[in-house]
Amino acid sequence: MLCLGVEGTAHTFGAGIVDEHHVLANTQHSYMGIGIHPRKAADHHAEYASSVVDDALREAHVSLSDIEVFSFSQGPGMGPCLRIAATLVRTLSLKYEKPMVGVNHCVAHVEVGRWSCGIDDPVTLYVSGGNTQIIAYAGERYRVFGETLDIGIGNMQDVFGRGLGLPFPCGKEMDDMLARGSYIPGLPYTVKGMDFGFSGLLTEAQKRISSHKKEDIVHTLMMNAYSMVVEATERAMSATEKTKLLLTGGVAASPKLKEMCGIMAQERDATFYVPHPSLCRDNGAMIAYQGLLEYMHGKTTSLAESCVRQKWRTDEVDVTWRK
Repeated sequence: MLCLGVEGTAHTFGAGIVDEHHVLANTQHSYMGIGIHPRKAADHHAEYASSVVDDALREAHVSLSDIEVFSFSQGPGMGPCLRIAATLVRTLSLKYEKPMVGVNHCVAHVEVGRWSCGIDDPVTLYVSGGNTQIIAYAGERYRVFGETLDIGIGNMQDVFGRGLGLPFPCGKEMDDMLARGSYIPGLPYTVKGMDFGFSGLLTEAQKRISSHKKEDIVHTLMMNAYSMVVEATERAMSATEKTKLLLTGGVAASPKLKEMCGIMAQERDATFYVPHPSLCRDNGAMIAYQGLLEYMHGKTTSLAESCVRQKWRTDEVDVTWRK
Protein backbone atom coordinates (compact mmCIF):
# COMPACT_ATOMS: atom_id res chain seq x y z
CA MET A 1 0.00 0.00 0.00
CA LEU A 2 1.38 3.41 -1.00
CA CYS A 3 0.87 6.65 0.90
CA LEU A 4 1.95 10.11 -0.23
CA GLY A 5 2.48 12.51 2.66
CA VAL A 6 2.81 16.27 2.49
CA GLU A 7 4.64 18.27 5.18
CA GLY A 8 4.00 22.00 5.48
CA THR A 9 4.13 23.17 9.09
CA ALA A 10 6.87 25.81 8.88
CA HIS A 11 9.76 26.63 6.53
CA THR A 12 9.97 23.23 4.78
CA PHE A 13 7.56 21.94 2.16
CA GLY A 14 8.12 18.21 1.80
CA ALA A 15 6.60 15.24 0.02
CA GLY A 16 7.25 11.63 0.93
CA ILE A 17 6.07 8.27 -0.37
CA VAL A 18 6.19 5.11 1.74
CA ASP A 19 4.83 1.60 1.77
CA GLU A 20 4.52 -0.60 4.84
CA HIS A 21 8.26 -1.32 4.93
CA HIS A 22 10.25 1.35 3.09
CA VAL A 23 10.68 5.03 2.39
CA LEU A 24 10.39 5.22 -1.40
CA ALA A 25 10.82 8.99 -1.74
CA ASN A 26 11.52 11.95 0.51
CA THR A 27 11.85 15.31 -1.26
CA GLN A 28 11.64 18.87 -0.04
CA HIS A 29 12.30 22.54 -0.63
CA SER A 30 12.78 25.05 2.19
CA TYR A 31 11.95 28.71 2.46
CA MET A 32 15.04 30.77 3.22
CA GLY A 33 14.59 34.21 4.71
CA ILE A 34 15.40 36.18 7.84
CA GLY A 35 13.63 33.84 10.23
CA ILE A 36 10.24 32.53 9.08
CA HIS A 37 7.60 34.97 7.85
CA PRO A 38 4.43 32.79 7.79
CA ARG A 39 2.84 34.38 4.72
CA LYS A 40 6.08 34.43 2.73
CA ALA A 41 6.75 30.83 3.71
CA ALA A 42 3.24 29.88 2.57
CA ASP A 43 3.83 31.65 -0.76
CA HIS A 44 7.02 29.64 -1.10
CA HIS A 45 5.13 26.41 -0.41
CA ALA A 46 2.49 27.25 -3.01
CA GLU A 47 5.20 27.98 -5.57
CA TYR A 48 7.16 24.77 -5.03
CA ALA A 49 4.37 22.31 -4.11
CA SER A 50 3.94 20.88 -7.59
CA SER A 51 7.65 20.40 -8.27
CA VAL A 52 8.31 18.82 -4.85
CA VAL A 53 5.49 16.29 -5.35
CA ASP A 54 6.66 15.58 -8.91
CA ASP A 55 10.19 14.94 -7.64
CA ALA A 56 8.84 12.49 -5.06
CA LEU A 57 6.84 10.60 -7.68
CA ARG A 58 9.90 10.34 -9.94
CA GLU A 59 12.08 9.18 -7.05
CA ALA A 60 9.56 6.47 -6.13
CA HIS A 61 8.88 5.55 -9.79
CA VAL A 62 5.12 5.82 -9.32
CA SER A 63 2.30 8.07 -10.50
CA LEU A 64 -0.44 9.81 -8.53
CA SER A 65 -2.92 7.20 -9.67
CA ASP A 66 -0.82 4.54 -7.89
CA ILE A 67 -1.18 6.27 -4.52
CA GLU A 68 -3.77 4.60 -2.31
CA VAL A 69 -3.97 7.14 0.53
CA PHE A 70 -2.87 10.77 0.94
CA SER A 71 -1.80 12.37 4.23
CA PHE A 72 -0.88 15.86 5.36
CA SER A 73 0.46 17.67 8.40
CA GLN A 74 -2.73 18.98 9.97
CA GLY A 75 -0.92 20.67 12.86
CA PRO A 76 0.64 22.06 14.94
CA GLY A 77 2.33 24.76 12.93
CA MET A 78 1.93 28.08 11.14
CA GLY A 79 -1.59 28.51 9.80
CA PRO A 80 -0.75 29.87 6.32
CA CYS A 81 1.82 27.10 5.77
CA LEU A 82 -0.44 24.33 7.05
CA ARG A 83 -3.23 25.43 4.74
CA ILE A 84 -1.08 24.98 1.62
CA ALA A 85 -0.37 21.33 2.51
CA ALA A 86 -3.99 20.69 3.49
CA THR A 87 -5.40 22.26 0.32
CA LEU A 88 -3.08 20.22 -1.88
CA VAL A 89 -4.03 16.92 -0.24
CA ARG A 90 -7.74 17.74 -0.26
CA THR A 91 -7.46 18.38 -3.99
CA LEU A 92 -5.58 15.14 -4.67
CA SER A 93 -7.97 13.12 -2.50
CA LEU A 94 -11.02 14.47 -4.34
CA LYS A 95 -9.51 14.20 -7.80
CA TYR A 96 -8.31 10.61 -7.44
CA GLU A 97 -11.15 9.54 -5.13
CA LYS A 98 -8.73 8.22 -2.53
CA PRO A 99 -8.90 8.64 1.26
CA MET A 100 -6.88 11.24 3.14
CA VAL A 101 -5.54 11.37 6.70
CA GLY A 102 -4.57 14.49 8.63
CA VAL A 103 -1.79 13.72 11.09
CA ASN A 104 -0.12 15.39 14.04
CA HIS A 105 3.35 16.62 13.09
CA CYS A 106 4.90 15.89 16.51
CA VAL A 107 3.51 12.38 16.73
CA ALA A 108 4.79 11.72 13.20
CA HIS A 109 8.33 12.54 14.40
CA VAL A 110 8.00 9.95 17.16
CA GLU A 111 6.47 7.22 15.01
CA VAL A 112 8.87 7.52 12.08
CA GLY A 113 11.69 7.32 14.63
CA ARG A 114 10.26 4.16 16.20
CA TRP A 115 9.75 2.65 12.73
CA SER A 116 13.12 3.53 11.24
CA CYS A 117 15.11 2.59 14.36
CA GLY A 118 13.13 -0.59 15.01
CA ILE A 119 12.26 0.21 18.62
CA ASP A 120 9.03 -0.29 20.52
CA ASP A 121 8.61 1.98 23.54
CA PRO A 122 11.13 4.82 23.95
CA VAL A 123 11.16 8.10 25.78
CA THR A 124 11.48 10.66 22.99
CA LEU A 125 13.35 13.95 23.26
CA TYR A 126 11.89 16.01 20.42
CA VAL A 127 13.90 19.15 19.69
CA SER A 128 13.09 21.44 16.79
CA GLY A 129 12.50 25.07 15.89
CA GLY A 130 8.94 25.30 17.14
CA ASN A 131 8.82 22.40 19.58
CA THR A 132 10.82 21.05 22.50
CA GLN A 133 9.09 18.18 24.28
CA ILE A 134 9.82 15.00 26.21
CA ILE A 135 7.27 12.43 25.05
CA ALA A 136 6.42 8.89 26.12
CA TYR A 137 3.48 6.56 25.52
CA ALA A 138 1.17 5.89 28.47
CA GLY A 139 -2.53 5.15 28.71
CA GLU A 140 -3.26 5.07 24.96
CA ARG A 141 -1.78 8.52 24.34
CA TYR A 142 1.58 10.16 23.90
CA ARG A 143 2.06 12.04 27.15
CA VAL A 144 4.23 15.13 27.42
CA PHE A 145 6.47 14.61 30.45
CA GLY A 146 8.25 17.93 30.00
CA GLU A 147 8.31 20.80 27.53
CA THR A 148 9.43 24.35 26.90
CA LEU A 149 7.50 27.03 28.73
CA ASP A 150 8.27 29.68 26.12
CA ILE A 151 10.16 29.09 22.84
CA GLY A 152 11.56 26.02 21.13
CA ILE A 153 15.27 25.28 21.42
CA GLY A 154 15.71 25.61 17.65
CA ASN A 155 13.93 28.97 17.67
CA MET A 156 16.28 30.17 20.39
CA GLN A 157 19.25 29.01 18.36
CA ASP A 158 18.06 30.70 15.17
CA VAL A 159 17.26 34.01 16.89
CA PHE A 160 20.69 34.12 18.50
CA GLY A 161 22.38 33.13 15.26
CA ARG A 162 20.58 35.91 13.43
CA GLY A 163 22.04 38.36 15.95
CA LEU A 164 25.50 37.06 15.07
CA GLY A 165 24.83 37.54 11.36
CA LEU A 166 24.69 33.79 10.64
CA PRO A 167 22.51 32.44 7.80
CA PHE A 168 19.18 30.75 8.47
CA PRO A 169 19.11 27.97 9.53
CA CYS A 170 22.34 28.30 11.50
CA GLY A 171 22.62 24.97 13.32
CA LYS A 172 25.79 23.76 11.56
CA GLU A 173 27.60 27.09 12.07
CA MET A 174 26.67 27.21 15.75
CA ASP A 175 27.74 23.59 16.27
CA ASP A 176 31.16 24.51 14.88
CA MET A 177 31.38 27.57 17.15
CA LEU A 178 30.29 25.50 20.16
CA ALA A 179 33.16 23.08 19.55
CA ARG A 180 35.69 25.93 19.55
CA GLY A 181 34.33 27.86 22.53
CA SER A 182 34.76 27.77 26.29
CA TYR A 183 32.20 27.96 29.08
CA ILE A 184 31.27 31.32 30.66
CA PRO A 185 29.59 31.15 34.08
CA GLY A 186 26.54 33.21 34.95
CA LEU A 187 24.02 32.51 32.18
CA PRO A 188 20.55 31.30 33.30
CA TYR A 189 19.82 27.60 33.67
CA THR A 190 16.03 27.37 33.80
CA VAL A 191 14.50 24.02 34.72
CA LYS A 192 11.16 24.10 36.54
CA GLY A 193 10.16 20.61 37.56
CA MET A 194 10.07 18.70 34.29
CA ASP A 195 9.75 21.82 32.14
CA PHE A 196 12.33 24.33 30.97
CA GLY A 197 12.58 27.80 29.45
CA PHE A 198 14.97 29.33 26.93
CA SER A 199 13.94 32.97 26.61
CA GLY A 200 15.86 34.18 29.69
CA LEU A 201 18.95 32.29 28.57
CA LEU A 202 18.65 33.82 25.10
CA THR A 203 18.22 37.37 26.42
CA GLU A 204 21.21 37.17 28.74
CA ALA A 205 23.39 35.65 26.01
CA GLN A 206 22.41 38.45 23.63
CA LYS A 207 23.53 41.02 26.21
CA ARG A 208 27.01 39.48 26.29
CA ILE A 209 27.70 39.36 22.55
CA SER A 210 29.76 42.55 22.62
CA SER A 211 31.75 41.66 25.74
CA HIS A 212 32.78 38.04 25.06
CA LYS A 213 34.11 35.95 22.23
CA LYS A 214 31.28 34.77 20.02
CA GLU A 215 32.44 31.17 20.25
CA ASP A 216 32.34 31.30 24.05
CA ILE A 217 28.83 32.75 24.12
CA VAL A 218 27.55 30.14 21.66
CA HIS A 219 29.26 27.36 23.62
CA THR A 220 27.68 28.47 26.89
CA LEU A 221 24.25 29.14 25.40
CA MET A 222 23.95 25.74 23.78
CA MET A 223 25.60 23.77 26.60
CA ASN A 224 23.12 25.24 29.08
CA ALA A 225 20.19 24.53 26.75
CA TYR A 226 21.30 20.97 26.02
CA SER A 227 21.99 20.24 29.68
CA MET A 228 18.52 21.46 30.62
CA VAL A 229 16.69 19.16 28.21
CA VAL A 230 18.92 16.15 28.95
CA GLU A 231 18.40 16.62 32.70
CA ALA A 232 14.62 16.66 32.32
CA THR A 233 14.73 13.71 29.91
CA GLU A 234 16.66 11.63 32.41
CA ARG A 235 14.00 12.28 35.03
CA ALA A 236 11.31 11.22 32.55
CA MET A 237 13.18 7.97 31.91
CA SER A 238 13.41 7.39 35.65
CA ALA A 239 9.70 8.09 36.14
CA THR A 240 8.56 5.85 33.30
CA GLU A 241 11.24 3.17 33.84
CA LYS A 242 11.69 2.96 30.08
CA THR A 243 15.08 1.80 28.82
CA LYS A 244 15.21 3.32 25.34
CA LEU A 245 15.84 6.94 24.39
CA LEU A 246 14.95 8.39 21.00
CA LEU A 247 16.26 11.79 19.89
CA THR A 248 14.52 13.48 16.97
CA GLY A 249 13.70 16.86 15.43
CA GLY A 250 15.94 19.21 13.48
CA VAL A 251 18.20 20.02 16.45
CA ALA A 252 18.97 16.28 16.75
CA ALA A 253 21.67 16.93 14.14
CA SER A 254 23.84 18.53 16.85
CA PRO A 255 26.88 16.33 17.61
CA LYS A 256 27.13 17.69 21.16
CA LEU A 257 23.47 17.00 21.98
CA LYS A 258 23.80 13.46 20.62
CA GLU A 259 26.93 12.96 22.71
CA MET A 260 25.22 14.19 25.89
CA CYS A 261 22.14 12.02 25.31
CA GLY A 262 24.34 9.01 24.63
CA ILE A 263 26.29 9.50 27.87
CA MET A 264 23.10 9.89 29.90
CA ALA A 265 21.56 6.76 28.36
CA GLN A 266 24.72 4.73 28.92
CA GLU A 267 24.85 5.74 32.57
CA ARG A 268 21.25 4.49 32.94
CA ASP A 269 21.97 1.21 31.11
CA ALA A 270 19.57 2.42 28.43
CA THR A 271 19.88 2.28 24.65
CA PHE A 272 20.09 5.48 22.61
CA TYR A 273 18.73 5.93 19.07
CA VAL A 274 18.77 8.72 16.50
CA PRO A 275 17.01 8.32 13.12
CA HIS A 276 18.73 9.21 9.86
CA PRO A 277 19.04 13.02 9.58
CA SER A 278 16.59 13.06 6.66
CA LEU A 279 13.92 11.66 9.02
CA CYS A 280 14.79 13.93 11.96
CA ARG A 281 14.18 17.28 10.28
CA ASP A 282 10.72 18.16 8.98
CA ASN A 283 10.01 15.87 6.04
CA GLY A 284 7.23 14.36 3.96
CA ALA A 285 8.19 10.73 4.59
CA MET A 286 7.27 10.96 8.27
CA ILE A 287 3.86 12.40 7.35
CA ALA A 288 3.38 9.63 4.79
CA TYR A 289 4.31 6.93 7.28
CA GLN A 290 2.06 8.35 9.99
CA GLY A 291 -0.83 8.66 7.55
CA LEU A 292 -0.38 5.07 6.38
CA LEU A 293 -0.12 3.82 9.96
CA GLU A 294 -3.34 5.52 11.02
CA TYR A 295 -5.17 4.54 7.83
CA MET A 296 -4.26 0.88 8.34
CA HIS A 297 -5.81 1.15 11.81
CA GLY A 298 -9.09 2.53 10.57
CA LYS A 299 -8.69 6.30 10.45
CA THR A 300 -9.61 8.61 7.60
CA THR A 301 -10.18 12.36 7.59
CA SER A 302 -13.29 13.70 5.93
CA LEU A 303 -13.33 16.99 4.05
CA ALA A 304 -15.26 18.58 6.91
CA GLU A 305 -12.65 17.37 9.43
CA SER A 306 -9.63 18.52 7.43
CA CYS A 307 -9.30 22.07 8.77
CA VAL A 308 -5.82 22.79 10.09
CA ARG A 309 -5.09 22.78 13.82
CA GLN A 310 -2.35 25.28 14.60
CA LYS A 311 -2.16 24.37 18.30
CA TRP A 312 -2.82 20.64 18.12
CA ARG A 313 -0.99 19.20 21.11
CA THR A 314 0.84 15.89 21.09
CA ASP A 315 -1.18 14.62 24.05
CA GLU A 316 -4.52 15.32 22.34
CA VAL A 317 -4.04 12.54 19.79
CA ASP A 318 -5.81 9.21 20.35
CA VAL A 319 -3.09 6.64 19.67
CA THR A 320 -5.36 3.92 18.30
CA TRP A 321 -2.57 2.10 16.43
CA ARG A 322 -0.79 1.06 19.64
CA LYS A 323 -3.71 -0.40 21.59
